[in-house]
Amino acid sequence: MKQAKRITTVQVAAIMTSTIIGVGVLPIPLFAVRGAGSGAPLVTLLGAAVAFVGLFLITRLGMRFPDQSIVQYGEVVIGKWLSWIGSIGVIGFFAILTSLTAREFGEVVITSVLTETPLEVTVIVMLMLAAISTRNDITTFAYIHLFYFPLLLGPALLIVALSLKNADLINLQPIWGNSHEGMLASVLTIASLFQGSFIVTTVIPAMREPRKAMIASVVGLVIAGGMYVMIVAATLGVFGSEETKNLLWPTLELAKATSLPANVLERLDAAFLAVWVTAVFTTLFSSYYLAVKELSKLFRLQDHKLFSFFLLPAVFSMAMVPYNILHMYEIIQNVGRIGLFVTIAYPGLLLVVAILRKNRGEPSEKRSAG
Repeated sequence: MKQAKRITTVQVAAIMTSTIIGVGVLPIPLFAVRGAGSGAPLVTLLGAAVAFVGLFLITRLGMRFPDQSIVQYGEVVIGKWLSWIGSIGVIGFFAILTSLTAREFGEVVITSVLTETPLEVTVIVMLMLAAISTRNDITTFAYIHLFYFPLLLGPALLIVALSLKNADLINLQPIWGNSHEGMLASVLTIASLFQGSFIVTTVIPAMREPRKAMIASVVGLVIAGGMYVMIVAATLGVFGSEETKNLLWPTLELAKATSLPANVLERLDAAFLAVWVTAVFTTLFSSYYLAVKELSKLFRLQDHKLFSFFLLPAVFSMAMVPYNILHMYEIIQNVGRIGLFVTIAYPGLLLVVAILRKNRGEPSEKRSAG
């Protein structure tokens, strides 16, 4: 049974943006500054460019096979057994990504807000919320992202704009950076923060107009990438590169140092954390939904709800693996860089083979408009 083609181009762009902007908002200035000092905004821009390569490949594949996701057209392109290996890699990677996102959320919450709450409680609550939400169909999935989209973008832009009054342009010079030793590692780490954009492979089969998928993908990446660059530039402008290196979550410190005009709110960190929780949920929701949905397609099941809670114990167990917050960030950076093979190299291989073998999916003759 084919799913209804109801998702619009605007909804796909919103899904892309709200999925990419997530838990990485807090440490991204630190990741960028470590690589190039004052060149942190440039490093962030380069990271977004690397991420776009993977997004371009997976979107082109989706447009080539408009009624199938990567698990389904993988079998057509490279055969059943090879595609099984690739599909297991994709599903496993996003399950791990979900667990690390939940763990990072838990660490921030017990450090900044609920200091007496056990880490396990905050992690399992967020995972349960995601698991329950993934039982919805793809149309509801799109509506949830579209609803939260303005709630993520508005406050983040406000904080960036208000923080500029405390910024010093000298902190952003030289724009090429004053240290390039760890620049490549930082670029790859930041590129890994965009890997949620892989959700497009699950979304394209439900689009009304799959031929517009590339437009939606580019718009979503540009909005999220632009937001990340602005956050990094604002943080660097206020604190400088050396001070930023000493902050675990520079963006949260930026919110603490920012106030509304006339001191209506002297600190915006509480409001920012509320928005950040929403951003974490949308990212976690997408990565978990992708893992569950593609797993159901791998086993050729019509309904993915079976796996919503089936995966939960494994994801929670993986979330509890890191010893502490420093170990967690070390794992996050390593997993993110390795994951670039999953989100860039594997789709690239599929696209090249599909072009050489002239494989192309047969689009539906009639697409439902509602």
